[in-house]
Formats: sequence, C-alpha cells, structure tokens
Amino acid sequence: MVRRRTLLGGVAASGLLLGLGTTPATAKALPIRSCADWRARPPSAPTTLVYGTPERILIHHTATENVTDYSEAHAYEHARWIQDRHMDVNGWIDSGQHFTNSRGGFLLEGRHGSLDALRAGDRLVEGAHCPGQNRIAVGIENEGLYTAEEPPQGQWDTLVSFCVYTCQQYGIPPTEIDGHRDHYDATVCPGDKLYALLPRLRQEVARVLG
Repeated sequence: MVRRRTLLGGVAASGLLLGLGTTPATAKALPIRSCADWRARPPSAPTTLVYGTPERILIHHTATENVTDYSEAHAYEHARWIQDRHMDVNGWIDSGQHFTNSRGGFLLEGRHGSLDALRAGDRLVEGAHCPGQNRIAVGIENEGLYTAEEPPQGQWDTLVSFCVYTCQQYGIPPTEIDGHRDHYDATVCPGDKLYALLPRLRQEVARVLG
C-alpha cells in the first residue's frame, strides 16, 4: 500500500528525481531504460512521429500478477513479454504504450522512439494504448493489477517522478493526468485502487512543478 509521506521526502530522497529546487527548471532527467537496454525487438514497421506537444498523460495498469520480484531483470523480462503480446497477439507494430513502470520502480521505454521524443519535448511517437488518444496522450503502463490493492511505494514514487518530468518536458498541466477509463468506456484500467489515487498523483506532481 502507498504510504502517505511528502513527495520531497519520498521521491527526491530516493534519487528518482534529482536536483529539485524552487523551480521546475532545475529538475534533471529520470533514469529511463531504453528499448536497447531491455533488448526489445525492432518494430515490424516504421513508427510514426507526431510533431507538437501531447495534451495529457494516460495512466494504465498491465492487469498482470502483482509479483514480488522487484529486480531490474524482471522489469526487462516483463517489458519483452508485453512487446511480444502486443506484436504477436494484438498485431501491433511494437509495444502499444510509450513507457512502462515496473513493480520495482524501473522506468522503461515502451514503443521505440518514445524516449528521444520525450527528451526533445516537441514530438510524440504515435502509440496504440487508447483509441482516440494515441496521437495526443503519453501512455504509461504500470505493472500489476490494481483493482483491489494499491501499487507498492517504489512504483508510486517513480510514477510521480515520471509525470513530473513528462509534464515539464511537454508543458502538460498536472490536471491532465488521466486514467485509461476516462477516455475509453470499455475498460476499468488502471484499476479502482490506482484510479482512486489519481487526484493525489495530480496534487503531488503539481506540488513539485509549483
């Protein structure tokens, strides 16, 4: 369960969001593992770049087992499992989401090119994470099933940090951090427990951004 503690005491002290000062401009980039780091397959077709800034961040959960293996090796293995499923079962060209947040709090690039686009801050790779939102929303999958329990603290901390950095890079207001279900009626994603935490997520991100 996510423990209630201050953002600066939890996120900054853990080293996930470095260099926080009085202004958001002092925040440094997060350690996000690239597709090359977790040995992703190449896309089956070229990805599409959409120039301009996305409107929001969409929060997802993978609806997979709430494992207690919080290691980097497991995070990489899970990312490969997602990509295989999206490409081989769904028939997509690559992982559908832009980024993945593991149960152990490892952040990984999902769809190829998403990390470079985020760093540039002026473009988005077209995803496949939510109909109608794939060209205007950054999709992040959080490993686990959050219908009956909350994410572990480490995963929560990296989710907050990721949203802070993404909002800063793209100029997205924290009020535009939504759940998958907000834009797609045929899903309960990201689960009732994580969905209920979204107001707190927006608040913590806004606190850092000032």
